[in-house]
Amino acid sequence: MILNCSIIDDEPLAANLLVNYVKKTPTLNLVGIYNSAISAIKDLRERPVDLLFLDIQMPELSGLEFAKLMPKETKIIFTTGYDQYAVEGYKLNALDFLLKPIAYDRFLQAVNKGQEYFAALKMQKRVNVDEFIFVKSDYKLVQVNLHDILYVEGFKDYVKIFLDGNQKPIMSLINMKKIDEYLPHPEFMRIHRSYIVHMSKIRLVDRARIVFGDEYIPISESYKEEVQKYLDERTLN
Repeated sequence: MILNCSIIDDEPLAANLLVNYVKKTPTLNLVGIYNSAISAIKDLRERPVDLLFLDIQMPELSGLEFAKLMPKETKIIFTTGYDQYAVEGYKLNALDFLLKPIAYDRFLQAVNKGQEYFAALKMQKRVNVDEFIFVKSDYKLVQVNLHDILYVEGFKDYVKIFLDGNQKPIMSLINMKKIDEYLPHPEFMRIHRSYIVHMSKIRLVDRARIVFGDEYIPISESYKEEVQKYLDERTLN
């Protein structure tokens, strides 16, 4: 997948380095380069890019302020010589944070994050249009309506898909990683190494567990922060 990108940096040496990196990366297409945030506003709001390499410390309008003006479809990769901005950058949901001087391998890591994000977004859009998936079960292909799924439990070589109402769970010879990549996010969220939950189906959260009837599904530490953020955004205080 080729991603369109732009660069905003008021330091010519830093900007030229990024231009060279982009040119030797076949999955990137450089759309524009700007020496200030002000000069880029009109172009990037009218014609959003996929990735924006954005310096933070700039006159008139900082990168942190500029990021708030960008359309949500543009993913920001901050570039700066000052690591104290990292926390604030991630609060703005930045894709990555590159500390100058930027090595090419670190640059590629950020680009790969972008590839993974847009690949997952493309998959999500496809699934949302279909609103169902087919899974192999007992040598048959079974259609599963996404709206009917409560949660998915993973075992070593297969998954068990639990459905709403009195529908019988479906067993399928597929691993958790595969089905997690296919189900749209954040409608479906991994909350544990062995569980994926349909978030809109949650009716009760009891401490660090999601409750479906008599079943208590644990939220593991490694997924707790992402799950809590999802819940906090939808909680009335």
